[in-house]
Amino acid sequence: MSDDLRRKLTTRVVHAGHSVDPVTGALVPPIHLSTTFARDPSGELIGPYLYARAQNPNRQALEVALADLESGAAALCFASGVASLAATLQALEPGSRVLYGANLYYGSRALMERVFALRTDLSFEPVDLRELDHLDKALERRTRMVIAESPTNPMLHVIDLDAVIARAHAAGALVLIDNTWPTPLLQRPLERGADLVLHSTTKYIAGHCDVTGGALIARDPENPLWHRIADVQATAGAVPSPFDCWLALRGLSTLAVRLRAQVDNAEQIAAWLDSHPRIDKVHYPGLSTHPDYVIATRQMSRPGAMLSFEVSGGVSVAAGVLGGLRLIGRATSLGGVHSLAEHRYRVEGPDTTTPQNLIRLSVGIEHVDDLIADLAQALEGA
Repeated sequence: MSDDLRRKLTTRVVHAGHSVDPVTGALVPPIHLSTTFARDPSGELIGPYLYARAQNPNRQALEVALADLESGAAALCFASGVASLAATLQALEPGSRVLYGANLYYGSRALMERVFALRTDLSFEPVDLRELDHLDKALERRTRMVIAESPTNPMLHVIDLDAVIARAHAAGALVLIDNTWPTPLLQRPLERGADLVLHSTTKYIAGHCDVTGGALIARDPENPLWHRIADVQATAGAVPSPFDCWLALRGLSTLAVRLRAQVDNAEQIAAWLDSHPRIDKVHYPGLSTHPDYVIATRQMSRPGAMLSFEVSGGVSVAAGVLGGLRLIGRATSLGGVHSLAEHRYRVEGPDTTTPQNLIRLSVGIEHVDDLIADLAQALEGA
């Protein structure tokens, strides 16, 4: 296919990482389950692969696809999104100081605050990245990396990526952006100057709640940190299986059509919830009343398919609404074709700052009338 025909991102997402199998002519890539690869009689490898922990054809295809879609120069895939972050932190030089968004995904914060806090050669500090003066003050103390997520999980704060990246770079710090929620179709962090992009490929990339994975994409593969991350991947081995990579690449092909339907639904549901008498607050950057609406419209092509809302009456009523759902699933995770709701306060525990009456909603591809009807009866029943 010519470069002209592959220029549109929605076309690239279908074809990225795919090639015709040279042996069979298969259009769908085969799954390579072999853990080891043969050498010829002289001891030279027959192909480019040595051992599955270091590399695998299916993983390589997914990495090529993700680097293409994020306009990156290289990608590395891992066993989960958190494993991707862990590899990055493992690769930092001793003495590195890391700033991270105070509203970053709970699992990422837990990794730094509970696991990597045991490493005395690294230091971590949460910062409200919406308050740029707070970021400026924190950057004055020598910082190696700033980790941000936008929109945030589950409060849907929108971070001004341009401002954060410019300030971090001026202070000599690298920037990692978790782009899981927007996907490369709605937000382009590397094109805005970010150094690394992280994905939980479990979510929108794979899209069907049947595979776990993560990925990092780099703007500059010659950066020494990127070489160390690649070494952690190959040596420590927190990598996805060939089948997981195959599933994620298959799911990626339908990302554009899935996401379009999901965002269409989310926009209508957010507007409906925003006018409902039993809802105190709706967190969705597509609403003009959202405090970060202007930033969201500037750096996102659409506001995404995730939203959260606070139910009038407190924690018990919110739990009642969740329990009353009949169509929307009650489960952790997001980004799949099935709509899922979750009471984040119960998941994150008593130390969380998430409001007790907040429900997070991952909007799927069902008919929007059915989703609204399910929410309506659950709110009425509670």
